[in-house]
Amino acid sequence: MTNTELLERIVTAIDSKKAERIVALDIQNISFIADYFVIASADTNRQVKAIANELIDQLSQADRAPLEVEGLSQGDWVLVDFGDIVVHLFTSEQRDYYKLEHLWSDAKTIDVSKWVTVEF
Repeated sequence: MTNTELLERIVTAIDSKKAERIVALDIQNISFIADYFVIASADTNRQVKAIANELIDQLSQADRAPLEVEGLSQGDWVLVDFGDIVVHLFTSEQRDYYKLEHLWSDAKTIDVSKWVTVEF
């Protein structure tokens, strides 16, 4: 599976659980951490946990289990690491506080609108 295919699967998985404000950042030219960050949010930590669990389940079924998952028990900020793609799932409050998009403002934004079925 290519990174583009993985990115599409990630976005459609989190969109299926109504993740909000989904953003994908291409960071491969500015960081060695990963090639892409996906950032999304939900109103409650319960919903963040549900989105994270759906993402983990769907990708595990496609033989792409995450390398690491952090923050799932709290649900305020869940990080799901797929190696080349790192997914950050926040409560809306935490996302507005940490402002990852601003920290990585040099990154190119990837258009994910073709993979999102419900827009917020």
